[in-house]
Amino acid sequence: MSIWRKLFTLGRAGAHEATSAVVDANAIRILDQEIRDADSAQAKARDNLATLVARRRIQENDVKSLREQVAKYENSARAAVTKGDMDLARQVAQRIADIESEISLKEPQIGSMREAEDQLHQAIAATDRRIDTLKREVEVVKVNESVQKAQEAVTARGAGAGASLGSAADSLARIKERQMVRGEKIKAAGELEDRRTGADLDEKLRVAGILPGQSSADDILARLAPQPAPLQIEDKAADGSKSE
Repeated sequence: MSIWRKLFTLGRAGAHEATSAVVDANAIRILDQEIRDADSAQAKARDNLATLVARRRIQENDVKSLREQVAKYENSARAAVTKGDMDLARQVAQRIADIESEISLKEPQIGSMREAEDQLHQAIAATDRRIDTLKREVEVVKVNESVQKAQEAVTARGAGAGASLGSAADSLARIKERQMVRGEKIKAAGELEDRRTGADLDEKLRVAGILPGQSSADDILARLAPQPAPLQIEDKAADGSKSE
């Protein structure tokens, strides 16, 4: 039972994380919609305020009309008293009392309406300020979002260029290594061929200057130079004997 409860909790955690990820990915769109909803609510609040003001003004006009009636009936009552018609004067007085009673009921309602209007005015003004502040902050967030996306794009392109350069450098290194191996193979093949044909030994003899048939320029000049005349040893010996 405990395992099932843990699996259920894990499922709820996964659903919460997925929901949070969706909300984060669409945060700006959600903010825009919430601002639009707040604007709609403000429009309804202003309409309610206008309705309340209209009803209060109607009540005030009614009270004003009732007060005018009171003034009129007071004059009538005075005239009836002056004529001595007390019954009529009492009827008028009762009418005045009814009107004043009605006024005493309406005036507190007007006061309550004015108080409600003031509160609604303050609430609408405060909400307007909050909405304006939120709109400015959302605009700043949008600008930052655009800038950061541009920076991410530039960074991604830079990383892509760096990766391409790194790949090109690796390719160049592999080509150089392959060329070096190929050169060494050609050199080794030449050495093996020289060893097979004896060319390497001929080269050593040539360097040593003892390769048969090899003549240097100095050798040729020495060969072409005039040879000194041979000495006449017998003639000199004969000349010596005569002098003795």
